[in-house]
Amino acid sequence: MRIDKLLAHMGYGTRKEVKSLLKSSNVRVNEETVNSPKTHVNPDKDQVTVYGEPVEYREYIYLMMNKPGGLVSATEDTVEETVIEILQPEDLIFQPFPVGRLDKDTEGLLLITNDGQLSHRLTSPKKDIDKTYYATIDGEVTDSDIKKFKQGVTLDDGYVTKPGVLKILASGPESEIELTITEGKYHQVKRMFEAVGKRVIYLKRMSMGTLQLDEDLEPGEYRELSEEEVTYLKEITNL
Repeated sequence: MRIDKLLAHMGYGTRKEVKSLLKSSNVRVNEETVNSPKTHVNPDKDQVTVYGEPVEYREYIYLMMNKPGGLVSATEDTVEETVIEILQPEDLIFQPFPVGRLDKDTEGLLLITNDGQLSHRLTSPKKDIDKTYYATIDGEVTDSDIKKFKQGVTLDDGYVTKPGVLKILASGPESEIELTITEGKYHQVKRMFEAVGKRVIYLKRMSMGTLQLDEDLEPGEYRELSEEEVTYLKEITNL
């Protein structure tokens, strides 16, 4: 990898700014001063320092966000604020993007990364990865709904969903439920309940597979995934 690309990727400025940095003779590779932006380095083997401080190269970033309501799951939007806009500058330099999408008013577990291959596999319908949601429902959810969801319900466009596992936490004029599905169709949870004559009031994604939303994260907060969590996601997607 060219030294200017590495330094730009790690947040040391634009290519032009990195070029000036190199000319200042403050960049060293294996203790030797480097001035040429065309110099090639091996990030895994060569020791690169800037102003005497080591540069720790990372290609990918993996974040878990407790998505708040009101933000759209996109890298950019001409009207709405996006989940990417609330990231810190040191994370933005990796140019990450949300894995799949949660609706604007939906909260909870959202993964953000720049690992395109992992993102693609996590959202692939072929992988059948469980996604569990907590929801408040306007209407009484019954055992009949459990059976319908288990069979798959017909959405407003005629699509029949894959089976979903519905768990009733509290039933009444306003019910509380948990729903586990393996798909991610547009507004799917809301449309599944509309198919049985009920309306979702509040929706929050709690987990993907066995990866649970970190309870310590307030809405709008995020953290990096641990090595174990990243390994788990790669394992369930056969990466």
